[in-house]
Amino acid sequence: MSGEDAPAQQQNAVDQKQETKPAEEPKAEPPKTESAPAAAAEAAATPAATTAEKVPEEETFTYRALVLTGYGGYDKVKLQVKKGKPALKAGEVLVRVKACGLNFADLMARQGLYDRLPSPPVTPGMECSGVVEAVGEEVTDRKVGDRVMVLNRFGLWQEVAAVPASHTFLIPEGMSFEEAAALPVNYITAYMMLFDFGNLRPNQSVLVHAAAGGVGIAATQLCKTVKDVTVFGTASASKHETISQGGVTHAIDYRTKDYVEEVRKISPKGLDIILDPLGGSDTHKAYNLLKPMGKLITYGAANMLAGQKKNLIAVAKNWYHQFSIHTLSLIQGNKSVCGFHLGYLDGETELISQVMSTVLDLYKQGKIKPRIDSTWHLEQVGDAMRKMQERNNIGKVILTTEPMPEEEKKEEAKKEDKKEDKKKEDKKKDDGKKEEKKDDKKKEEPKKEEKKEEEKKEEAKKEEK
Repeated sequence: MSGEDAPAQQQNAVDQKQETKPAEEPKAEPPKTESAPAAAAEAAATPAATTAEKVPEEETFTYRALVLTGYGGYDKVKLQVKKGKPALKAGEVLVRVKACGLNFADLMARQGLYDRLPSPPVTPGMECSGVVEAVGEEVTDRKVGDRVMVLNRFGLWQEVAAVPASHTFLIPEGMSFEEAAALPVNYITAYMMLFDFGNLRPNQSVLVHAAAGGVGIAATQLCKTVKDVTVFGTASASKHETISQGGVTHAIDYRTKDYVEEVRKISPKGLDIILDPLGGSDTHKAYNLLKPMGKLITYGAANMLAGQKKNLIAVAKNWYHQFSIHTLSLIQGNKSVCGFHLGYLDGETELISQVMSTVLDLYKQGKIKPRIDSTWHLEQVGDAMRKMQERNNIGKVILTTEPMPEEEKKEEAKKEDKKEDKKKEDKKKDDGKKEEKKDDKKKEEPKKEEKKEEEKKEEAKKEEK
């Protein structure tokens, strides 16, 4: 399914429009004077088809969509109004979107660092939840009114989306739209890494980086479904209480401590499973932290993301420290290295459906539950991305398609005005400082000249002596 707008397909013009013969010209008559009520009554009695042709629904249909207009900062994702109802192909359903999930891949895509998103302009979004509004041909297991969650390569950050029915999953009773939008990407990723690659078993140890993020919390909850698993989780100190309550056994502040040393203090032999979303030098550290028969699963390159826009130094540094290993070293070390990328499994419908079925069973049993950090309107997507990129979230960041109330819009406008005013003030201060430095430099110049003259005089006196 393409996340970009598909043009509305029209039915055969012969079937769609009725041909009408031109009316015969009436014979000239003396002008009549009618009362307003009589004229109104006559107009009401006239069939609508003779006064104006009915406009097809597809042409009047509009919906809001977030569009990545180019690579760069938060302002590159803009809210636009699109016209025309998305056309359904065979096997597709039209979903009225209620909530969307924000993922780290979306942040990388905004900077042009995620290769599974087509070039701009394009609508991002890999997961959402909503209600089936229309069903295409050949769809037998979905009906209008079904509450569903959706997993797709892109194209879900909009009010309506046409997607393959096989990419939708029924929302369990009692699950909110926000929880449903928070579940697919994070929990499928965590489950497949821990159980398909990691073969997690009782009494093993796992290192979860970014333990307060969406995948981090999902992985921690899934670890707790297996008996006596020790979870090491990295996060800033302010998040330790929350992740410890969520199941992390040993919380490590990666900002102030060397997590490798902290792990070695507690588990000198190393760890059984390490989930690595960082890349670069951290992948080397992870491999060296594995105990014999340990498994490293790498699934991202978050170290490449530094600042709003693409940071070429960070990208180059990450590639320079890219992990590589000879197969002989793997054999001698009795270790395994795996790579996981959910975006490249979009064709594995049966496999994903099996995993989702297992994950939803765990939800129904009360063993897992998505944690929602915050919910933002589509108009606030820039603030939502900023919160996630600056690592200020604990759990999932959600976008809601519910229009922002007018009062909130006014508040947002005021905030934007304040931001602009602050930028101007900061610029004035910077300009003022620059001018002060220039003035100070100008003042210093005469003093330097005087000093040079004095030095010359001193030298001349010495020469005379």
